[in-house]
Amino acid sequence: MSESSAEAVAAVASAGNWRRATGFAGAAIGVVAAGAAAGVAIERLTVGRGMRQKARLALDSAGPYGSLRGMPGKVCSDDGTELYYEVDDVEPEGGSAPRRRRLFGRKAPAPVTVVFSHGYCLSQDSWHFQRAALRGVVRTVHWDQRSHGRSARGVAQVQEGVPVDIEQLGRDLKAVIDAAVPEGPIVLVGHSMGGMTVMALADQFPELIRDRVVAVALVGTSSGKLGEVNFGLPVAGVNAVRRVLPGVLKALGQQAALVEKGRRATADLFAGIIKRYSFASRDVDPAVVRFAERMIEGTPIDVVAEYYPAFADHDKTEALAHFADLPVLVLAGVKDLVTPSEHSEAIADLLPDAELVLVPDAGHLVMLEHPEVVTDRLADLLTRAGAVPAGATVGGYGSSTAQPG
Repeated sequence: MSESSAEAVAAVASAGNWRRATGFAGAAIGVVAAGAAAGVAIERLTVGRGMRQKARLALDSAGPYGSLRGMPGKVCSDDGTELYYEVDDVEPEGGSAPRRRRLFGRKAPAPVTVVFSHGYCLSQDSWHFQRAALRGVVRTVHWDQRSHGRSARGVAQVQEGVPVDIEQLGRDLKAVIDAAVPEGPIVLVGHSMGGMTVMALADQFPELIRDRVVAVALVGTSSGKLGEVNFGLPVAGVNAVRRVLPGVLKALGQQAALVEKGRRATADLFAGIIKRYSFASRDVDPAVVRFAERMIEGTPIDVVAEYYPAFADHDKTEALAHFADLPVLVLAGVKDLVTPSEHSEAIADLLPDAELVLVPDAGHLVMLEHPEVVTDRLADLLTRAGAVPAGATVGGYGSSTAQPG
C-alpha cells in the first residue's frame, strides 16, 4: 500500500462513529482513486514530502494566475445570499490598442458586456486567461457562484437545509446581471456548472435572453443526463460509486473539520486525481495545474456535498431553444472525463446553427489548458454577434504550455 493510500485509510478510520456507514463507499471511491494513487506512489520513491511542499509553495508564489482583480460589487440573491462579482471596464481609447487589434482588428468593439460563469468547485479566477486577453478591450463581469470563491455561503442551504439546485443558480445569475449589467447587450459565457447556470437563466427568464442577450458560449457543459457519465472508469465500478456517493458526501459534509484535515493529509493523492480529471495534455504548465488544485481544494467538503445531487437532476434540454436565434459557441475538450464532449455534441445537435469546437488533447478545464483556443473562439463569437466588425486573431496569446527553463 502506498503512503498516500495508507494516509487516506487512516483519515477515514479516524472518523469514528460514521466510518461504518461510509466504509463500503470509501472502498469504492478508493478503487476510483487507485490510478492516481499509483502515480503518486511512484513519485514518492524519488521526491520527498518536504521537497513536494516546497515545490507547491514555489508554484503558488510564482504563478500569476488568479491575480487579476476588477471593480468589486456585491448583490443579494432572492434568498438573501450575498454574491460577489467584479467588473472590468473598457479602457480609455488607446489604452489597450495592441490587444484590441490582436483580438478584433483596428476598429473598436461595440459596448457589449461579457458575463462569465464558472464551474463546480472553481471560482471566477478560472477564466484568468480569457480575462487577461479581453481586459480593457470589452466590458466583462466575473462572479463567484454561491458558496464558491468570495461569495457567501448559500443562506437557504445553511439556515434552512435547502439543497442547491440549478434553478437557484439561474436566479443568482439574474441578480448579478441586474446589478452589474442593468442595461445594454450581453454575451453569456459558462463553463461546466456555469453553462448549466446559463441554461437555467434562459429557462426562467426567456425575456432577458430575447431582449438583451446577443450571443452565448457553452464550454465543457451539459444540458442533462449527467447521471450516465462514467468518468472514464469501468461501468460496474461507476455504478457502485454512484449508488453510495450522495450518502457518503452528506456524511462527509457533516464532519467537515475532520474531512478537511484528511484532505490536507492526502494532498498528494488528491492532486493526482484533480490533474487527471482537469487536464489531458502532458505539457501543461505546472503552475497552471497547481492553480487549478488551489481552487478545487479551496472548496469546503460540505459545499461539495450540497451541490452534488443537483447535477443528477439537471435537465435543461428544452431551455436550449431560447438560444436558437443567437450566435452560439459550443466548445469542449475531446478528453473531458467530467462532462464528456458527447454532451457538447448533443447540445450542438439541438442548435444546428451553433459553432461546435472540439479541442484535441484537452480535458475538463479546457479554458486553462488551451486558453488560446478558447479566447480565439470567444473573440470570433463576438464578431459573429455583431459586437465587433473584424475577425479574431489571438496569435497565441495566453498559452499555458510549460516553457523550457
